[in-house]
Amino acid sequence: MHTLTRVWLIVLLAAFLWWIPAVSANQPEWQRYEANWRITGGKRSKAIHYPKEKPVPLKDSQTSRGAPLQKKIVLREESLGLRQPVFKSALSQDDSAQVENFGMVAPVLAYAIDSPPIDGFVPWIIISVTNKRLDDLELDAVPETSIVGRYPLGISPKTDYAIGILDTGASAHVMSYAAAVQAGLFVGFPNLITSNTSIIAGVIGSVDAWISQPLAIFVDGLSSLDPNGLLLDTSRMLGESNVSIVVGQDPGSGPDLTTAIGTPLSVFFTTVINNDQEVTVSRGGEEFTAPDICLYEHEDPCIPSYSNVVPLELRPGGAVSVQYFPTLTSFFEFPPMSPSVIIGNLSQSLFFVHSVDLVEGENSAIDKDRFMLDTGAQVTVIGSRIAARLKLNPKEPEFEVEIEDVTGEVVIVPGFYIDSIQIPAIGEWLSYTNVPVILLDVSSPEGGTLDGVIGMNLFVDFNLVLRGGGMFLDEDPALYFEPVTALAADIAPKGGDDKVDYLDLSAFAEAWLADSQSPKWNEKADIAPILNTDGIINFLDFSVFSKYWLAGIR
Repeated sequence: MHTLTRVWLIVLLAAFLWWIPAVSANQPEWQRYEANWRITGGKRSKAIHYPKEKPVPLKDSQTSRGAPLQKKIVLREESLGLRQPVFKSALSQDDSAQVENFGMVAPVLAYAIDSPPIDGFVPWIIISVTNKRLDDLELDAVPETSIVGRYPLGISPKTDYAIGILDTGASAHVMSYAAAVQAGLFVGFPNLITSNTSIIAGVIGSVDAWISQPLAIFVDGLSSLDPNGLLLDTSRMLGESNVSIVVGQDPGSGPDLTTAIGTPLSVFFTTVINNDQEVTVSRGGEEFTAPDICLYEHEDPCIPSYSNVVPLELRPGGAVSVQYFPTLTSFFEFPPMSPSVIIGNLSQSLFFVHSVDLVEGENSAIDKDRFMLDTGAQVTVIGSRIAARLKLNPKEPEFEVEIEDVTGEVVIVPGFYIDSIQIPAIGEWLSYTNVPVILLDVSSPEGGTLDGVIGMNLFVDFNLVLRGGGMFLDEDPALYFEPVTALAADIAPKGGDDKVDYLDLSAFAEAWLADSQSPKWNEKADIAPILNTDGIINFLDFSVFSKYWLAGIR
């Protein structure tokens, strides 16, 4: 072969190899976008593939939080005898006029969101560990409203904490190997790790993990950290003692487990997630951004009061306690043989949304009750049964997602845009159109697989209160919500008008550079820093204000 020909061949091969990562393995002419998203069950996405002409909506690339939410009238399929849901603006006329126009049963009011992003927020939290436990064969976890017990030898709570996810899709608490080392679980002899193991299953494989001794975990939101990453305040930390967790083994060059504090903690407390108060911290060269998160005792008067609520269920039912199962040995030692989970009729109860309606073209899946609420999933998932009802063809996806399994292997799953998803609620419903979802069968704690997973991409525009006390209160668990656009930067007129417009800008300009001693001072305009306002109206406040410009409910 001539030298010139060889040179050109090398150039062409190099160009081809450079081009490959930008194109889907399964779909020619598609773009590849690297995306480290959290998928249900601790899985992660590596990338998304999509047609050039139709990029997938992303949380950070669209004005999701700045886009106006709308209130609309929604009629369910069974009240119309139709396949498609019907929407109509609800603010120009009163409800009685709307009912008269429809000439049928009373419609419901809904927050309507078009084209929600595929990736939602990640509920990052900080986690500390102590050795607090009960005696052998006392198996129940104990809720704790302050830190109790001793930290492992040489561990400082100011620096040796872990960062993980508040994950209602996790039936047990999980710590990565790196986080367990940081928190001191392997320190001393004996340490807080047993010789018993558990199998962590993925999409196409599984890995072994350690089972811990009974211990105590305590959590809080990122706002408890100072800018240098030191744990500034432990007074708000809540948790539970006498709980056994899953701990990752040294992964070597493979992926580590995801650190996740699961439903066995959420049932004891009320969790507040403030999407209008975002926090960013740095830790070990990595940056973490999350809504401000705080846990409360159920009757704490500081819990926000929201008027809209999605009823939830703990399933399987009959939950009575959070327990681990012991190992019976000949040496009269009883280390856990399995981690602590919610125990009921069956083990591992999780939160389920009571009803979900889905429509795609002329096909529908109405009143489905096997959808899990998963705060640890950034994306929304549907299973094969729902895909069959909606006549979705996995061989003809509208986009694809690469998912990294717990073993490090990668599987590509299809994605689709669903015409509509509706979640009934007391107060305003939640109604979404043009909804990106991925097709993936996820194991259900009730056996078989789920209908799907409701991910946090559907809640980026809302502040949330998750009341988890299905076992301990005389009420079912529930998810309360209010739109953030009704709460942030709406500073005029007095009392707010559910939108951010020139009235708010005028009030903001009037207070510009005022401090708390100025006659022009406007406390409502002092909206930054989010966690501790600084008593002056300046560019920090304007930066937050601009995110909500022209946002509102109309």
